Amino acid sequence: MDLEKEKNMLKQFKTLIYTLFVFNLLSGFQISDRINNPDVIEVFFDGIIDTYMKENKSPSGTISIVYRDQIIFSKGYGYQNIEKNIPVVADQTMFRPGSVSKLFTWTAVMQLKEQGKLDLDTDVNTYLKTFAIKDTYPGKPITLRHILTHTAGFEDGGLGYLIITDIDKSIPLRDAMEKYQPKRVNPPGMQTAYSNYASSLAGLIVSNISGMSFQDYIKKYIFEPLEMNYSTFKEPLPNELENNMAVGYAFEKGRFVEKPFEIISNFSPAGALSATSTDMVNFALAFLNGGSFQGNYNLDGRKYTNRILQEETVTEMLSQNFSHDSRFPGMALGFYESSINGNRLVGHGGDTQYFHSDLAIDLENDIAIFVSFSGTGGAKVRSVIVPAFYNEFFPVDLAPLSISEDFNERANRYAGSYLFWRSNFSTIEKVLNLGSALTVAPSSENTIILSGELADAFFGNANIQFIEIDHNLFQERGGKNKIAFQENDNGEIIGMIFDSLPFMSMYKASMWKGESFNYLFIGLSVIVFLGVMLRLAYQWSNYRSLPKEEKDATTSAIVAAGLNLGFFIFGIIALSVDGDKLFSVGVTPLMKFWLLFPILATIAGGYQIYQSVIVWKNNYWGIWKKIRFSIISLCCLFMIWFYYYWNILGFNYL
Repeated sequence: MDLEKEKNMLKQFKTLIYTLFVFNLLSGFQISDRINNPDVIEVFFDGIIDTYMKENKSPSGTISIVYRDQIIFSKGYGYQNIEKNIPVVADQTMFRPGSVSKLFTWTAVMQLKEQGKLDLDTDVNTYLKTFAIKDTYPGKPITLRHILTHTAGFEDGGLGYLIITDIDKSIPLRDAMEKYQPKRVNPPGMQTAYSNYASSLAGLIVSNISGMSFQDYIKKYIFEPLEMNYSTFKEPLPNELENNMAVGYAFEKGRFVEKPFEIISNFSPAGALSATSTDMVNFALAFLNGGSFQGNYNLDGRKYTNRILQEETVTEMLSQNFSHDSRFPGMALGFYESSINGNRLVGHGGDTQYFHSDLAIDLENDIAIFVSFSGTGGAKVRSVIVPAFYNEFFPVDLAPLSISEDFNERANRYAGSYLFWRSNFSTIEKVLNLGSALTVAPSSENTIILSGELADAFFGNANIQFIEIDHNLFQERGGKNKIAFQENDNGEIIGMIFDSLPFMSMYKASMWKGESFNYLFIGLSVIVFLGVMLRLAYQWSNYRSLPKEEKDATTSAIVAAGLNLGFFIFGIIALSVDGDKLFSVGVTPLMKFWLLFPILATIAGGYQIYQSVIVWKNNYWGIWKKIRFSIISLCCLFMIWFYYYWNILGFNYL
């Protein structure tokens, strides 16, 4: 009887396995058939893209998809040129892929590595001819492997030179790399901090070693073998391609306003590419096929095959090389990993001011997708396309998450403000960090809440809850996003990483770097300074009749308050007039005049603090008036610290 039961159970088990096998096989065919059907793909993307472009004021877009060695779908949306009523055509209209350009730089590096001309683990100074990277960390040189994994340790920068609009202000790549060399703020290999400078440095090395300009090298050894006939790194565009370029627009005052062609020549290898979406998936095809690309027919009627990389090089390039957490996607060599519904993707995103792009390569499913959308709202359109595709064709159900009832007992260790290592620390650009912090705080529901503009930018929600699912690991409540926290040897939380951003880690900032601290004391100081000026207006006659010593003290408070208020008032004027020029032009003459206020306010504030000592020493007034006077001095002291700490004081923009 027991033997008979065992036979029946075995038979049932075999039937179950067979059923599951057939089901999965049929499911695979169903997915394959749907993806291979251009009508299904077009209906799906038309619905999403048209809706999101309209909602986010994006005037043009392009998409191309590769599946099993073929372009199964490519289409343009909107207008290449609104004024001339020229529609976007996927295989003719060129967009600006931005930082997706870097993948071509990395490919060139790996080509030269194959030839034995470059080594990924050699000091990059070996390959530089006219200058050297500073030896900030003796014995810890930066290598190409660090550059390809965004762990070189440079600070960020770009104000007035990364993206410009006047081609006459661009300089040769070699000169730009020497002139704009940033500070090293971390030892190499420690933290991910996305670096346009490091990427461009790799492009300079390609030029130095090959003996060709970077643009010419990419054209000869990548564009031409891959039949990328509508692609170039040259700026301005070659005459034969000028009429193919999509216009960049911003939506202003209810209409689309044409913007100048963005010049990225100073950092060309990091983002100067212009290309069609079909050209971009030709590039992706080479990586799906182990470095080879099957081109058009020869005269004898046979297709030819070009190879840009050896298969083992492609495998090396697309394998994970660095990750802050083994539970998260990491950095391959130049490509970064992501995971959507359990599918591993490698690729790169890219943003200029007016174009927003993404290239995703799925090796297991033999899929590649390139998208690009114009307009300042194009970033939101771009961000939904690839996830929407996988949610439709490779859906998964969200597993329910359980909340630890005792989590609030340890929640405070994660609380604080977090800033990206991809920041500036030595120039006036440091002040851009103010307002870019991500705040973590415990909730009353045994979760943590991420808040701030960054939370809204990354997760579409300015206050989003995360649930603890493992040690220092959290998942979005009701969503798929994950974050993890870094701790030091003492178990203290020192940083945070995102599963969707393997190229940028964050550090836990001190209190005085946080928005709350700075905005609180700025607000209090402004109130105090306004009080000084209002008191002067109401008591002008009393002020004029004060004894000389007391009048001097009062005058110091008035001047200090006026100059500090002038900084804020004139700042609003300067930024409203020239704010849109800040990144492309840099600090304008009007802004330079504005930045004289911190210098004068610091001098006046120092004198005000000195006068406080005199007031107390000579006992000019009653106790409450002396306290009020001292509060003004404390506000001046805070403002002096504020100007100094955030690099606003002095000429940190030169």
